[in-house]
Amino acid sequence: MQKSECHGGVQLRNRGADNCDQRTSSSIQIKHRTTVQQGKSSSSTSSPESARKFHPRPSDKLNPKTINPFGEQSRAPSAFAAIYSKGGIPCRLVHGSVKHRLQWECPPENLPFDPLLITLAEGLRETKHPYTFVSKEGFRELLLVQGAPEKAVPLLPRLVPVLKAALVHLDDDVFARGLNALVQLSVVVGPSLNDHLKHLLTSGSLIIIKSKIPTYCSICC
Repeated sequence: MQKSECHGGVQLRNRGADNCDQRTSSSIQIKHRTTVQQGKSSSSTSSPESARKFHPRPSDKLNPKTINPFGEQSRAPSAFAAIYSKGGIPCRLVHGSVKHRLQWECPPENLPFDPLLITLAEGLRETKHPYTFVSKEGFRELLLVQGAPEKAVPLLPRLVPVLKAALVHLDDDVFARGLNALVQLSVVVGPSLNDHLKHLLTSGSLIIIKSKIPTYCSICC
């Protein structure tokens, strides 16, 4: 009778030990899974990309990744730059060892002034190379061709506002190109420009010109 009780007690202790081992093993497995999950969670949230997802910055809404408001590529090109890139200006810049020059696709005297001369005048407001050189030199060379006065005079009502925009520009180089173009135009068209001076040299542009050239005096004032 005592032996059976003893034997039964041994069996109970063995079952208790097995249950304890099972509970210990299950606890270890749970802790391991929890640790792995926490590691994955921490690694995913530690990356900058995940940090932005969980904590988005206010600027992310204003400046999406696909838009860079400070990049030059996102800015639309000017009208002159767009025309030049599409071949609308029948000349190209040739870089020389000493100075640059223009190479025309055909003799300039064979080219129509309308709208080429006006387009070149609009390019005087450019501030980047090669547009600055192409517009300045192209405007000058076009006015040197034979028959330039007859071609340029009818365009004065459209040329004057464009040159005025260059004269009131804040960039000094743009102003200088606009003033030089005006001088070149006045030499070509002569007195025909007088009727347009009152529109060209308004009080605002006169102040700007005199601030840059104190000795300047307008015949309109």
